[in-house]
Amino acid sequence: MRLARFSVFLLGAASSALAGVTVQKPGLTIPAEYTSQETAAKQLFSTSYDAYKQFAWGHDDLLPVSLGVGDGLGGWGASLVDALGTLWIAGETDEFEEAVNFIANLDFSTPPVPQTISVFETTIRWVGGLVSAYELSGEQYPILITKAKEVTDKLAFAFFGNNTIPFNQMDFTTNKPLNQTTNIAQIGTLSLEWGALSKYTGNATYGQLTENAAIAVAELAAPLPGLAPQVVDPNTGKFADADSYFEYLIKFGRYTNNANPIFIDTWKTAVDSSITHLLKTSTVGNFSYLADFDDSGRIRHVGSHLACFYAGNWLLGGQLLQNQTIIDIALDLNEGCWNTYASTATGIGPEGFAFISADGNFTGGSSISASQLAFYNKHGYYITSSDYIQRPEVLESNFYAWRVTGDTKYLDRAASAIASFNKFLPAKVAFAGLNDVNNVNGGLIDDMESFWFAEVLKYLVLTFDDPSHISLDDYVFNTECHPLKAPPALDSYAAKLVPAKKYTPPATTAPRPAVSPRPQQ
Repeated sequence: MRLARFSVFLLGAASSALAGVTVQKPGLTIPAEYTSQETAAKQLFSTSYDAYKQFAWGHDDLLPVSLGVGDGLGGWGASLVDALGTLWIAGETDEFEEAVNFIANLDFSTPPVPQTISVFETTIRWVGGLVSAYELSGEQYPILITKAKEVTDKLAFAFFGNNTIPFNQMDFTTNKPLNQTTNIAQIGTLSLEWGALSKYTGNATYGQLTENAAIAVAELAAPLPGLAPQVVDPNTGKFADADSYFEYLIKFGRYTNNANPIFIDTWKTAVDSSITHLLKTSTVGNFSYLADFDDSGRIRHVGSHLACFYAGNWLLGGQLLQNQTIIDIALDLNEGCWNTYASTATGIGPEGFAFISADGNFTGGSSISASQLAFYNKHGYYITSSDYIQRPEVLESNFYAWRVTGDTKYLDRAASAIASFNKFLPAKVAFAGLNDVNNVNGGLIDDMESFWFAEVLKYLVLTFDDPSHISLDDYVFNTECHPLKAPPALDSYAAKLVPAKKYTPPATTAPRPAVSPRPQQ
């Protein structure tokens, strides 16, 4: 039954709605005084891509300080595929075709640099990037779907035996997965990309596999309603112990127009739990943050650059559900995340931070130093991990806030980020990360991440692009910022709260897999 339903909503949904709810503010346009910022964003991209072409073509990453290369994602050229959509959006059609011609000759039977392959990281880059580029370019390069199918056919071996939940690490040479626990993001952050591939190949199995895996996680009992623990054992389908798993619940619900209500209903339940249990404000500045909930049931007053995607995701879901409370809280959360940029010496936010709330200052056993307390008393948060590894999430949520509200302060903030990047990130060539965002002389991290092309620079270009070009009413963005064409919106995405199931904490000391870690060089 699910297979048939999947085929119907993917291939026939375009006629399912006429008007529908909107995400973007109607009639939104970019004021003329910001035209130069679009040029500046595109210049950041072209400078980065030209250096990649010259010094690291065909490799995963450029090391812009040493002029070396990194191949921690298989060695097939992750930066190249991550840049595809941005190339097209920026009007670089010749460069786009050159990249397509290179990708057409890639062999996915085994990685050029021997290593195990992450199903999650490969899906969000390669499957999402190739399908998105095929759509953005007017479906005129079918080789992109062919290559997406080739890599996904290898990834599909992660669904080992009768497991509904896939393993995350694959040996492409033997087509065998590594038998280990996996992260819920590595389970739930496959559905958009594999579902889109089903649409263009006519093979519903891709979408069915990943949809079933996400449903299996959503149906398990959780410590807080809708908020699943991070680790799952694919062998048992149970938690072994939040991030893009939650992000995809609302996005997949929109992409499939609520064909299975469990996705949007679980997202709404997770948001409700987050507001009830995790929404905290700092005692200085009254900034809003979502705290962590640890295995002992304690609230940890910590945040991260990575987690700042939640403001944009809540804005998307709040608009779809027409829930002003969620929208208002999302905008407050966005202010808290932007404050981590606005208050550092470089104007760029740190990897990790913490705060003090009315219920205390628990950050996982570490005590706050005198210098951290002084910083907190001035800015309403303190830095726990000072590096910047070219994460996009704060600028991602800033982009959503602009498109939803039309408030030009979000354009000013994007312009500020461009200025900071141009001032503090230039390396020997292109742009690098920072060791310490609060020290202008802290030194560079010798890596230019593939998601610098796919996410940071694309979000900046799109922030200053014509909002009707790649509209949030027409596209759903995967977690790597690869836009996927969505069917016309429904008139309503009403959700109900999912009743909580009894949760028993697991007896395990298994480490939590990292999500999108800095690749090892």
